[in-house]
Amino acid sequence: MTPENHQPGLVVHTAGWPLDADTYGGSFLYHLDDNLVAVGFVVGLGYTNPYLSPYEEFQRYKTHPAIRGFFAGGKRIAYGARAIAAGGIQSLPKLVFPGGALIGDDAGFLNASRIKGSHCAIKSGMLAAEAAFPALQAGRAGDELSAYPEAFERSWLFDELYRARNFKPWMSKGLYTGALMVGIDQIVFGGKAPWTLHHDHADHQTLKKKGEAQPIAYPKPDGVLTFDRLTSVSFSNTNHGEDQPIHLTLKDAAVPVSVNLELYDAPEQRYCPAGVEIVRRRRDGANPRLQINAQNCVHCKTCDIKDPTQNIHWVTPEGGGGPNYPGM
Repeated sequence: MTPENHQPGLVVHTAGWPLDADTYGGSFLYHLDDNLVAVGFVVGLGYTNPYLSPYEEFQRYKTHPAIRGFFAGGKRIAYGARAIAAGGIQSLPKLVFPGGALIGDDAGFLNASRIKGSHCAIKSGMLAAEAAFPALQAGRAGDELSAYPEAFERSWLFDELYRARNFKPWMSKGLYTGALMVGIDQIVFGGKAPWTLHHDHADHQTLKKKGEAQPIAYPKPDGVLTFDRLTSVSFSNTNHGEDQPIHLTLKDAAVPVSVNLELYDAPEQRYCPAGVEIVRRRRDGANPRLQINAQNCVHCKTCDIKDPTQNIHWVTPEGGGGPNYPGM
């Protein structure tokens, strides 16, 4: 961004707009060194409107009068997207298995209320290493590092995530109810309220049928402040070997048209931030089919999470493929 619009160290967080009050989401805008800024928009995948596009909501966010001025005269230099494991401490899986352990974001160590997880990842890695060291000294192999989850439960990381445990469940109930109850939870009870909320559904179960939802007319990108998905994907430096197997597979090739398109107007063509899933038709509009452009995939795994029929199976692609995020 231009020097006159840059304020090193400035942090801006928002909640809500342009999302409706029933949809969880918000933004971050961090002013870094060297006239760089990192900006992003988070949309909870529990949203209900199949016409919603997280990418397009991000573009609309940048047009807000309080935000757009930062980008005047600026230049887009990178783009990326990913799904955030924001379920909290009540969504953590078993942390150990024979011969290995889950740490960092693989396990879901994220403080969603602070939109921060790097310190959680570092601490979980330290706890796992401290548990593995004496096990290696003793010549153990192939068993479970029970000392790791035990150490986690005694650590400040457990305490921090426990205090934030109700944030996402409350915010999933809408902006106004969520903000009020999170305030009570955090300010009145200091994160130690005598209750723990749980997630009562998976994100793929929340979509309304297309006849029950209001279509959203997103404005066309201007190429200066707002951009189309495919040109943004080019700034992710994503690449996959042309001869490698497609890593996005369908359990049933008929479901995208017979169910997703028929009932939900194919939400995969909107929730994917890279334009990987596209509905193609003949010139007369007949014979719809789902086309998967796996080459564009930025490995966010949104399709694996949000697909209403859980028909899309995300397989780990060949090593070295995918996005390359310098400076991100």
